[in-house]
Amino acid sequence: MTTQHRIPVWVKALDPLSQFGLVHALRQQPEVALINDADLAALQQSPADQRTTPPVVALVAVDSLDAGAVQVLRGAIQRGCRRTVLIGSTIDDDALMTAVELGVSGVLRRTEATADRIVHLLQAAAAGDGSLPPDLLGRLLGQVSRMQRHVLAPRGLSHPGLSDRETQVLRLVADGKDTQEIARELSYSERTVKNVLHDVTSRLHLKNRSHAVAYALREGLI
Repeated sequence: MTTQHRIPVWVKALDPLSQFGLVHALRQQPEVALINDADLAALQQSPADQRTTPPVVALVAVDSLDAGAVQVLRGAIQRGCRRTVLIGSTIDDDALMTAVELGVSGVLRRTEATADRIVHLLQAAAAGDGSLPPDLLGRLLGQVSRMQRHVLAPRGLSHPGLSDRETQVLRLVADGKDTQEIARELSYSERTVKNVLHDVTSRLHLKNRSHAVAYALREGLI
C-alpha cells in the first residue's frame, strides 16, 4: 500500500450501493489511496507507520445520523481513523451537533457529493481543517450560541482557559476563514496559526477546529 503522497481513505457506507459507488469514484482520483479493513488494522498495530504516513481519513456515508451511523463514526475512530468526513442525506440541527461532537471534520449533503467535492473535503480533513456548507455552519453557530444564551449564561456557567491569541484565531475560524486568511489578518505565519489551533485542540481534548469552535461558543469563550 503506497500512501506516502496520497491521502489514505477508509470508506464505509451503510448500504452496498453507496459503498460501491464511493469506492468506484475515489479509485479514479490520484489524490486518494483507498485502504481496506486489513490495511487499517495493520496501521493500527504499527505506531511507526502511523507516524510516517498521512492521517487516515474515514469517509462515512449515511442516510441520517441515527444510532447506527453514530456507531460507525465511533468505530472509525476506534479503528485508528484520525479524521472523518460525513456524507448524509438528512442533516438536521441535532445531527449536525452530534457530528461535530464526534469529531467529524467535513460534512457534505449526498445531493452535492460529486467526486471533486469529496476529494476537496478529504484534503481539508487530512490537513486538519474543517469544512461545512455555509448554511450548515450558520446553523451550527446559531445552535451553540443559543445554548450559551439560554442554558449556560443563566446559570453563570463559563470555562476560562483561552489566551487572547487563541480567542482571536477561533473567532476567525468561526467566521469561516481558512488558515491563510487568518494568518494574513492577524499578521501571523500560517505555521503559527496551525500551532495555536493544535495547542487548543490538544489542551482541551478536542478533535479538530470545528469541534474547537463549537466548544468555545458553547462555553462562551468567543
